[in-house]
Amino acid sequence: MDAEIIVTMDKKKFFNFYNHGFIKVAVCSPEVRVADPDFNVENTITLAREALQNNAVFAIFPELGLSAYSNEDLFHQDALLQGVLDALEYFLETTKDFNLIMVIGAPLQIDTFLFNCAIAIYRGKILGVAIKSYLPNYREFYEVRQFSQAEETCSTTIDLCGQTHIPFGADLIFDVKNIKNFKFFIEICEDVWVPIPPSSFASLAGATVMVNLSASNVTVAKFEYRHNLVLNQSARCISAYLYTAAGLGESTTDLAWDSHAMVYENGNLLAESKRFSQSSQIIYAEIDLDRLAQDRMRMRSFGQNARTHKQMLKQFRKIPFLIDIPEKRLLLKREYPRYPYIPADPAKRDQRCYEIFNIQVNALIKRLQASGIEKVVIGVSGGLDSTHALIVAAYTMDRLKLPRACIKAYTMPGFATSDQTYTNAIKLMESLGVELNEIDIKPSCMQMFRDIGHPFAEGKQIYDVTFENVQAGERTSHLFRIANLSDALVMGTGDLSELALGWCTYGVGDHMSHYNVNAGLPKTLIQHVIRWVAGKNQLSPKASEILLDIVETEISPELIPGADTQRPAQKTESKIGPYELQDFNNFYTTRFGYLPTKIAFMAYCTWKNREKGTWPDVPEHKRNQYTLAEIRHWLHVYLYRFFKITQYKRSCLPNGPKIGSGGSLSPRGDYRAPSDSEATVWLENAKKIPESED
Repeated sequence: MDAEIIVTMDKKKFFNFYNHGFIKVAVCSPEVRVADPDFNVENTITLAREALQNNAVFAIFPELGLSAYSNEDLFHQDALLQGVLDALEYFLETTKDFNLIMVIGAPLQIDTFLFNCAIAIYRGKILGVAIKSYLPNYREFYEVRQFSQAEETCSTTIDLCGQTHIPFGADLIFDVKNIKNFKFFIEICEDVWVPIPPSSFASLAGATVMVNLSASNVTVAKFEYRHNLVLNQSARCISAYLYTAAGLGESTTDLAWDSHAMVYENGNLLAESKRFSQSSQIIYAEIDLDRLAQDRMRMRSFGQNARTHKQMLKQFRKIPFLIDIPEKRLLLKREYPRYPYIPADPAKRDQRCYEIFNIQVNALIKRLQASGIEKVVIGVSGGLDSTHALIVAAYTMDRLKLPRACIKAYTMPGFATSDQTYTNAIKLMESLGVELNEIDIKPSCMQMFRDIGHPFAEGKQIYDVTFENVQAGERTSHLFRIANLSDALVMGTGDLSELALGWCTYGVGDHMSHYNVNAGLPKTLIQHVIRWVAGKNQLSPKASEILLDIVETEISPELIPGADTQRPAQKTESKIGPYELQDFNNFYTTRFGYLPTKIAFMAYCTWKNREKGTWPDVPEHKRNQYTLAEIRHWLHVYLYRFFKITQYKRSCLPNGPKIGSGGSLSPRGDYRAPSDSEATVWLENAKKIPESED
């Protein structure tokens, strides 16, 4: 009974991204009028209300937005400064019921000095006031004429608009205590243009979300430089970076403005505004706070850098507060690729495939040269993995200026080999010009069955794991002995997806080889690369036709025979799950260490609308859609196999190159784990995933 209650309670939270480590932010660019705080505050409130209605919990506005930026010496007029204070009081009163953290820009006179400030507000309360640290005073900028620098402050707290003891300074980190990892820091415009921006130290002190209230007039190509600044700062700080610039309504006496706003997350652009807009606008982004925390935890050099600046970091003041988390059904609008190992941008795919091939080819070249061997032995089944490995071998021989006949390729039909895969294996080897060989393994398998007393030797159709593994073992045993005889190296063909699921025959089986070029490639990426090779006609039109037929063939170990001998009888994905789902699960488990509930939520949002997002060259009939029940089931299969029963296979992998940032599972590389651990904590968390969408 208790378990059912827990599942029901979790179900209410499951469909809300705020419960999975995400926050929705709004970056606003309101229309302003120079020296008209009443007009400016109304537009600011309008955008804040819109952000609230769109379920954001955080909204930022441009530099000096209540007054406008381009006032020049008007900033020294008491009428303007008093008008800003009146507008601020009105803003606090009007937004006191807004469940929205807001950061607005304003000039404030404190201790007789005038400061360029950013005011953090929640439900009518001023949480703190940040100050611009670096004032530009070159080319078109004369801020030192009007404003004082942060280091000139005398006070660390101020009274403002009837509120007292408000934290004041350039050293404030705002900590939202009831949203894990949500700590934000504010800097203003020029602060990010200096060699060591304040946000660099703030990130080392724990801030995960950086905010930049900017004015930043536009000149030709300046927006590209802004992109580079924000991209690199978000990547170096392993943070989100929210940037907004002034736009419509600022003075054009000598300058122009473009309303440039953007959101980056650890070097990745999540959202960008329309530049030169003739109306107020907001951009939204859903920031993955867990990703930032995970990357900081893994990148130990980040922590080492924090230790180097330990004394500096102690100067930051933390401002803790709580907010009300929206309680409603909120699915992600952020697009997560269904195929995280494949770039969604078509323009990048050629470059990615070029890199993949060259990583594999160069790795194999080095291994052959180091061993003094010029020949390779490879088993060719007519399936995806051996096809890709054979292509890599062919390119390797071309690079080494060796004949492709140095590739001793063997097709080894067994009891369940289909006509389709057998024919494709033969045609592929012929089209590549490799040494084509065939060994029927059925006689040697029968001898093994007789030797060990397996019922199949007596004519009984017992298709158990022994029946399957004898065939896999015979193939690998033959390859190794052929390599001994020919002074050759056995090429492995198994891929990253199979390693994650333990879908390989341990030891004397497809688990073992002298060198495995595919160990870092997941199944979905291999499918994509083969389609790419075929589409580019990189081998020959005939070879491309064969490759496309291989990609379309049912993925199968072909170890248990069926009634239809034309096509594979076994279906791998019906046993261990769709590879596109399992690659998704593996990427976010091994690369980021996410909770199963979060991975399931992301998968649900990703596959909910099959028209959403970009399909990387996947044919229409291959574009699947999964229910939450299916996602839950196959994630359970993945978690049990990955964490409970298959690590011992990964603990003794043959050598092979790491391919992508998604990582490898080599015990000498990205992933080290005990072979006898439990899967309990992952499986218990997965139980919280609802069984249906209703």
